[in-house]
Amino acid sequence: MALARNSEKGVVERARRDPAFAKALLDEAITLFLNDDPDTARIVLRDLVNATVGFERLAVATGKPAKSLHRMLSARGNPSMDNLATIVGAIRRKLGLKIATRTVKAA
Repeated sequence: MALARNSEKGVVERARRDPAFAKALLDEAITLFLNDDPDTARIVLRDLVNATVGFERLAVATGKPAKSLHRMLSARGNPSMDNLATIVGAIRRKLGLKIATRTVKAA
């Protein structure tokens, strides 16, 4: 278990000092959700919250208690789409990102 904690700490520390890495983590979390891997996506988002906005400031931004946010992003969490959108939005704003969509023609 110590390896997992050290790995998590390493991810958080790198995301704090490397904005490109933090942006890539957000992209990865969204991709994981879209590819039906919500368990891993929640863990990535949790690490990203710890590295960027922090749970206390996220609580203020979302109007949700920090403890509830911790539960939502735990391995067994089950956040609603509204809550996920709010969490991703807070991280996106902190990182200064704009999310754009585009359509691609099917082959």
